[in-house]
Amino acid sequence: MRVFVTGATGHVGSAVVLELLGAGHEVVGLARSDESAAALTAAGAGVHRGALDDLDSLSGGAAAADGVIHLAFKHDFSDYAGAITADLRAVETIGATLEGSGKPFVVTSGTLMLALAHPSGRLGTELDAIAPGSPPLPRVEAENAAIALAERGVRSSVVRLAPSVHSSADHHGFVPALIGIARDKGLSAYVGDGATRWPAVHTLDAARLFRLALEAAPAGSRLHGVGDEGVPFRDIADVIGRRLDLPAVGISREEADGHFGFLSAFVSLDNPTSSTRTRELLGWRPEHPALIPDLEEGHYFTDI
Repeated sequence: MRVFVTGATGHVGSAVVLELLGAGHEVVGLARSDESAAALTAAGAGVHRGALDDLDSLSGGAAAADGVIHLAFKHDFSDYAGAITADLRAVETIGATLEGSGKPFVVTSGTLMLALAHPSGRLGTELDAIAPGSPPLPRVEAENAAIALAERGVRSSVVRLAPSVHSSADHHGFVPALIGIARDKGLSAYVGDGATRWPAVHTLDAARLFRLALEAAPAGSRLHGVGDEGVPFRDIADVIGRRLDLPAVGISREEADGHFGFLSAFVSLDNPTSSTRTRELLGWRPEHPALIPDLEEGHYFTDI
């Protein structure tokens, strides 16, 4: 299968490209820079020049492919609304190009939207669909647009990734950010008693899920890239504190904004999430280290 991948040189995207190539697929990645193009070539993938805002380039890449995996996202917290809009436009453009083809289209979303929609801390599942709200929750519109394509002749699916996609390749995600904040502040903090839970998944397990979704996910599927259903935030803070020889300390919700900065909106969310249906549907089984053992390996504290 010839697969067009956006975000192909990012943390998760790079792993997805190698997973696809290892399974015998032909991969063409979207590249907006010479550096990205060179990385794709070195990995053995083809190059399609363009950018997330260049809708013609997205349409052209999708039209020439047998399937699409959309991983690109502008991680710009100074204009998060703009990033969400760009993501929605990309999904709409690629979807329109694939309409009526029966080709697979795998779109990326996140499990944290479940915590924002259902703040009770109940276990989120793949059957949880979120209706548009006012204001809309992050990425919900793009997710719903992708699922709706199933009624328009596209074998669309959505992979909701856990907030922590962790491995030695993770240099800019939530865990490195927490480590950086702990170093800067001189303590590893958690909010309240630290009982709120974050799901997590290893990068290589996530990559395999994207391949399986491309190959076999039924049209209209919501899938969960979750290995750990919910790691207590205090456990994460404890490991970070011990590794950095810093105290792990509980702080109040009022103190969280000043301490965590842009992460303050997420650190208090209780986001336990199941992937049982995903595992049953696709035969996906996470095989790589869970979050706490991966932190204990130490690579996060030497690479940052």
